[in-house]
Amino acid sequence: MTNRIYNFSAGPCTLPVEALEKARDEFVDYDNTGMSLIEMSHRGKQYDEVHHQALANLRSLLRIPDEFEIMLLQGGATLQFAMVAMNLKAEGKTAEYVHTGAWAKKAIADAKKIAPTRVIWNDEANNFARMPKPDELNIGDDAAYLHITSNETIGGIEFQEYPKTGDVPLVADMSSHIMSRRINFDKFDLIYAGAQKNLGPAGVAVVIARKPLLEKCADGLPAYLSYKTHAPKESLYNTPPVFAIYMLKLTLDWVKSVGGLADMEKRAIRRSNLVYGMIGESDGWYRCPVERESRSRMNVCFRLPSEELEKKFIAEALERGMSGLKGHRSVGGCRASMYNAMPIKGAETLAEFMKEFKRQNG
Repeated sequence: MTNRIYNFSAGPCTLPVEALEKARDEFVDYDNTGMSLIEMSHRGKQYDEVHHQALANLRSLLRIPDEFEIMLLQGGATLQFAMVAMNLKAEGKTAEYVHTGAWAKKAIADAKKIAPTRVIWNDEANNFARMPKPDELNIGDDAAYLHITSNETIGGIEFQEYPKTGDVPLVADMSSHIMSRRINFDKFDLIYAGAQKNLGPAGVAVVIARKPLLEKCADGLPAYLSYKTHAPKESLYNTPPVFAIYMLKLTLDWVKSVGGLADMEKRAIRRSNLVYGMIGESDGWYRCPVERESRSRMNVCFRLPSEELEKKFIAEALERGMSGLKGHRSVGGCRASMYNAMPIKGAETLAEFMKEFKRQNG
């Protein structure tokens, strides 16, 4: 497809052309059944194969150990802000959170409505320019769990080293960078991620939880809000988001075909190095507000010398086939989100444009 633009939007993400074309070809008549997959029963053979292959792809690509359950749930990562607190709250214990930006703030707000909650680190005074170092987190003896947002999409910061929490369960919202780097599951008890960054379209969230943790989850919750409902039913308690899971499966098929997680990590490093490298070469004309050791590979945030130049930059980039470069309204500036399906050529094109734009406007 020669008319595809480079989509640098923070989400929904750009998807592999191969997955989109496969979906197009199968959309009206799936597997010669005479109907679309999204018209079929979710209890039927065709969808059952798609559903379980999606789960198998996640387990094999991320190397998820057998002691973890994988759930595919609706409501995106936003519903997980509440579900985590509902399921993991414990009598006499406090939910602990690390406040690293906009998405952590939302998770904290929902947790406070459900259980005693404590913020143990907050960089708001410094505009969330970095992630905490592991030794900066003082976890309480009464902690029910520690929640982190491992990549803040809006602020462009990413944990490079995860905290050690001992016997306290570590929970992570990995929506913005799951499937872009290896995960040491020894450190985590529950991971969740909205699919619409690296895994597929909006409409499904992936929840990966250690089985002993699920056994300790609170009882008496509404059925859909309980992990104990979904895990034993293999995420088929109710009608699942069929099309979103189908696209997740096709996207993960593509990841496998091009080299798996190791290849995704190499691509993420190369793309981000191209753009951060251009920022560094600009002698301060382009400025990244994030401390170097906390910079995200997925979401590269940068400023130009003035807001007028930023508006011009975004407009001219769009004319050249690069969309989604406007920073979030809460922070301004520019942001290049480069998820798994972003071609290396997209990052090269952006870096070349940045160089040319500085030459013409600097």
